[in-house]
Amino acid sequence: MAIYPLRKLPSQSGLPVIDAWIEQLEHELAAPNADRAEICRRTLCALTFPAYASSWETAVNDGSLPLSTRGALMALDPRNITLEPEYYAECDDERFQRVKPLLWLWYSYDRTVMGGQNVEAGVRLRRMLARHIFRRCGERFKAFQNVEFSFGYNMEVGDDVVVHRNVLLDDRGGIVMGNKVSISDYANVYSHTHSIVDQRDVTDAQTVLEDGVRITYHATILAGVHVGCDAMVGAMAVATRDVRPHHVYVGIPAKSVRVKPTAPTQNDCLPTARERQNPQ
Repeated sequence: MAIYPLRKLPSQSGLPVIDAWIEQLEHELAAPNADRAEICRRTLCALTFPAYASSWETAVNDGSLPLSTRGALMALDPRNITLEPEYYAECDDERFQRVKPLLWLWYSYDRTVMGGQNVEAGVRLRRMLARHIFRRCGERFKAFQNVEFSFGYNMEVGDDVVVHRNVLLDDRGGIVMGNKVSISDYANVYSHTHSIVDQRDVTDAQTVLEDGVRITYHATILAGVHVGCDAMVGAMAVATRDVRPHHVYVGIPAKSVRVKPTAPTQNDCLPTARERQNPQ
């Protein structure tokens, strides 16, 4: 099988401008008395309604403008919108209100001309925002467009983690990722579940992806699952129970179909007594 490393592209002429913009944003966010909602609003207005960047407050109160325009301008301020996790009973409002402006900036940026599929600029901005949102964010974090979270503040992420497009990371009960975790497009990682009897009966359970884990296309990891180091969950699979280190799991529910040839020893990958009694 051929090995295809990522290509190195020539430097883009616009990157110094992007880097200066992100550096300025980070400097503002790092200030002890930073008004994150105001920073978010000003940033989004400059990106999406530059004609109103210096007159936002006047514009939202201008009766001569269409109501839709005024409404869109108002929605640039995270204090004027609600996000679904705010309705969750276990939401820590103090913590969430601190990260909400940064989540709104992240999500809204991805729907702008500068965002979208603009890889390099988007990766750099999201990496910076992640350091202010997550409980812990390691080095060289890389997220592509349309990644969404629940609270954001319950994310613990190691080094060299890559999250591809259109991924849902439901950190309601907490998500822990080790180093070099890779999550492919349209995957879902959950950390809460609902009772089959009463939907209001919610159980939060921390979900763990250890070092080197790969979650592939459209796969789903359910709440409380522990995916062992170097394991892989195949495309479209649904992991309902723990995944053994170095194993490849596929199917619904996901079951082990092989051990990776790079596993340290076969004995390290044998099922536990509990797993032998309850085969997946």
